[in-house]
Amino acid sequence: MIALIQRVTQASVVVDGQTVGAIDNGLLVLLGVEKDDTPEKSARLCERVLGYRIFSDEQGKMNLNVQQAGGSVLVVSQFTLVADTQKGMRPSFSRGATPADAERLYLDFVERCKEKVPTQTGVFAADMKVSLVNDGPVTFSLQI
Repeated sequence: MIALIQRVTQASVVVDGQTVGAIDNGLLVLLGVEKDDTPEKSARLCERVLGYRIFSDEQGKMNLNVQQAGGSVLVVSQFTLVADTQKGMRPSFSRGATPADAERLYLDFVERCKEKVPTQTGVFAADMKVSLVNDGPVTFSLQI
């Protein structure tokens, strides 16, 4: 399971011209699910994402997590994160989970986030338009 997290001052997801999720200060989480991922991996990744200290404290150091900073989370399914790009000129998605498994674990991750912090989402498997203002820019890739 892979999460590309970006510290944002705002982020939103639009599907068919309608905004389906939007946050102000917080994290945009692009989530990729691999074949061997499990609910236990989802729980661990959620813990890492929500606990990752990438928000500034009073001294301007990255010492606060999204919860401590009073931020929100916007989670967007991003199957291209699991692409194998090592060979050729076209990505392979053989490492990716089946759509049913990916959706199940995506929803599991979202529910775990909702238990701890205000959370918005995109629409699984939809053609989404994601907008963001990356604060910093600060972007990290976390993998379990």
